[in-house]
Amino acid sequence: MSPAFGKCYDPSGATWGIPTFPWRLAPDGYATRRQLRARGLRPGGQPVAAQLMRHRRRRGPLVAYLYRIDLARPVRPMTPAKRVALAKANRARRTCPACRRDAGYVIPTALGTCVPCTD
Repeated sequence: MSPAFGKCYDPSGATWGIPTFPWRLAPDGYATRRQLRARGLRPGGQPVAAQLMRHRRRRGPLVAYLYRIDLARPVRPMTPAKRVALAKANRARRTCPACRRDAGYVIPTALGTCVPCTD
C-alpha cells in the first residue's frame, strides 16, 4: 500500500471527521452530485455522507463529496416560469451591450462586447 493511499483511506472517519476513501474506490451506495444528477436524483438536503480524496504533490488534496443514494430525492421538474427565466438569462448573456444585437454565442466577459465591436 502506498503512503498516499493510506492517508486517503479512513472508513471510520477518525482522521478527517467523515468516512474517507481513495479516489475511484467509493463503496456501493454512495454517489457524487454529478452521478446523482445522471440518475435523475438530487441530494435533497442530506448532509455529506463520505468523501473521496486524492493527494496532489504541490497543492492540497483533491476532494469529492459523496451522498447516500438511498436518501436522494428525484430532481424537481422544470416549470414553465423557470424555463422562461432561463431563456431570458441566456439571451442577456448573448446580447452585446454596445450594439444591442444577439451575437449568437455567449459574450466573453474578458471582452465585454461581441467580437465585431471589440475589433
